[in-house]
Amino acid sequence: MGSTSSATHEAARPATTGRRGAVVAALMLSMALAALDATIVSTAVPQIVGDLGGFSVFSWLFSGYLLAVTVTLPVYGKLSDTFGRKPVLVAGSVLFLLGSLLCALAWNMGALIAFRVVQGLGGGALQGTVQTLAADLYPLKDRPKIQSKLSTVWAVSAVAGPGLGGVLAAYADWRWIFLVNLPIGAVALWLIVRHLHEPQRERGTHARVDWAGSLAVFACGGVLLTALVQGGVAWPWLSAPSLALFATGLALVAVVVLVERRAAEPIIPGWVWRRRTIAAVNLALGALGLLMVAPTVFLPTYAQSVLGLAPVAAGFVLSVWTLSWPVSAALSQHVYRRIGFRNTAMLGIAAAALILFAFPFLPYPGRAWQPTLLMLLLGAALGLFQLPLIVGVQSTVEWAERGTTTASVLFCRQTGQTIGAAVFGAVANGVLAARLGGASDLDSVTRALDSGTAPEVTRRAIADAVDAVYLGASCAAALAFLVLLFLAPRKFPVLTD
Repeated sequence: MGSTSSATHEAARPATTGRRGAVVAALMLSMALAALDATIVSTAVPQIVGDLGGFSVFSWLFSGYLLAVTVTLPVYGKLSDTFGRKPVLVAGSVLFLLGSLLCALAWNMGALIAFRVVQGLGGGALQGTVQTLAADLYPLKDRPKIQSKLSTVWAVSAVAGPGLGGVLAAYADWRWIFLVNLPIGAVALWLIVRHLHEPQRERGTHARVDWAGSLAVFACGGVLLTALVQGGVAWPWLSAPSLALFATGLALVAVVVLVERRAAEPIIPGWVWRRRTIAAVNLALGALGLLMVAPTVFLPTYAQSVLGLAPVAAGFVLSVWTLSWPVSAALSQHVYRRIGFRNTAMLGIAAAALILFAFPFLPYPGRAWQPTLLMLLLGAALGLFQLPLIVGVQSTVEWAERGTTTASVLFCRQTGQTIGAAVFGAVANGVLAARLGGASDLDSVTRALDSGTAPEVTRRAIADAVDAVYLGASCAAALAFLVLLFLAPRKFPVLTD
């Protein structure tokens, strides 16, 4: 346990509220909005394209939102440390609701994509600030409770999103997918404004905002993530657009380093990577984002194409990990209080690596209960891995550094998912091309299976492709284990509450 001076205690004290339960309810509603919006649009794409057109660019409905959320996380983290959590969360909520209203009023696909980016700019504030406030509101011994609640909300919302989007698109209108955010967000915003009261901050030197660093981080992240998201999809990996984007992104990385070194209050301060604990958690959760792509992106395709399940049943195979993940996360406190944050996370990720490695050994074509059981076990393992790291790393920093620390962790996880989608997509398509003897890709092959025109050899090739992705995911889990083993300190330097 670290020791702190009285001044540090003052700076590190959590936000106080008139009604903490009301603020927690607001945080859960805000988290539900952010989680729903990442998935709710997916099943309504046919209706949206039929109304607005723009089929060739509809993927930017997802990519634009994801990019905006990811690249703004570090900016909002630093702003919340500078000005407080409440103004950042209020501003982000207003921006998110404005984007939702504009999306519902969109007149063509270009406008809808632009307004989805506006939504994402608000969504970045929701994700990072909600997680930071959860740590502010509760002492270390009680943080697993609020974090497990947020994990439950995120998991349920992420799984329920596609179904809710499909129902609204089929029985109402796709614009209600965005309009439904307004009353929910308005209630969350009112609860925050009414009941969240942060300690009075000292009125000393004028707070400096690193606007140059913010712009550089935004541009650099946007260019590199665009290259990863669109590479191999909108253009080949070795094409001129792909190479140009990567070259521009690398140049912008150099610009970010130069700008941040000179800034008085940098958006991404150097201590985020100089402190072993934070650096290790960032890398480990980046690997978590990488491995999560295997089940979330490829398992539904496997369940439908290989096991022959209907879309609803295939969704259930994936969704079972939302049952075990929050339960395991809530119980993880009993483990890390005995063996520590690092060892608990290592136990969870080691189990996850073995479970992911077991997937390719499932019989072909197999029964639905077999991958379902693996997903149930995987959720339990990852709950034991993620929550101790988040609670642990938030407990090693003072109040004035918690927003930046939390944002860096979430940013690395989001970036890991983006990289994972690109890498594992290339792996799956490469295996398919090798098995089928041509330039096949997963999307075209699964469409052929849906139309009933593909032979059994195609089904076997899809199984091999997904097996290869799961092997890659097990390697990502092993990488996270090694990072914690060799980089993370055996005992996190936790500050006294």
